[in-house]
Amino acid sequence: MLTLAFDTATQVATSALVDDGELLGERLSRAQTLLEDVDALLRQGGAHPRDLDVLAVGVGPGSFTGVRIGLATAQGLALSLELQGAGVSTLAALAAGAPGALPVIDARRREVFTLAGGVPVVLAPGGLDVEPGTSCIGDGARRYRVLLEGKGAVVPPDDDERHLPRARFPAQLAGALGPVDAIEPLYLRVPDAERSVR
Repeated sequence: MLTLAFDTATQVATSALVDDGELLGERLSRAQTLLEDVDALLRQGGAHPRDLDVLAVGVGPGSFTGVRIGLATAQGLALSLELQGAGVSTLAALAAGAPGALPVIDARRREVFTLAGGVPVVLAPGGLDVEPGTSCIGDGARRYRVLLEGKGAVVPPDDDERHLPRARFPAQLAGALGPVDAIEPLYLRVPDAERSVR
């Protein structure tokens, strides 16, 4: 089964082509170049878009625009290629790349997206409850390194790959397949544009 997976919720977008669990290629770039990355992955894997069987797409939380780009791209591909897919939490995918670590995504507005009791939440970095020795990964962990280390957390060096999202993990975590247009985004808060109207 040939799976195209991508997640555009964070500043670093990721895409991967996976064939029956074997990683054929993976790219890190930006949400704006997602279709170019998909084309490059297919060429690298010697595949045609019609060879795809499944889509796995990151649903956030993260940048509102980034999440929308990923979901819109998935919907367009699914419609044109008659594909089914599954949505995967960006936090779960990030955590899958560093088992036992707490994923912390920079949510801007002096907030982070993370997991509390296994549930996705948005909160101020100071509100993070971490046990001493807990490894924290992600761009939020890098940004709030001093605060987290002050609480006893361990934050890998900034250039550590565990901080980066990897699309190979949404491909692994994709659950039951269904219509891609039924995949719901995971925002956790009101988008900036909507907030400024109120």
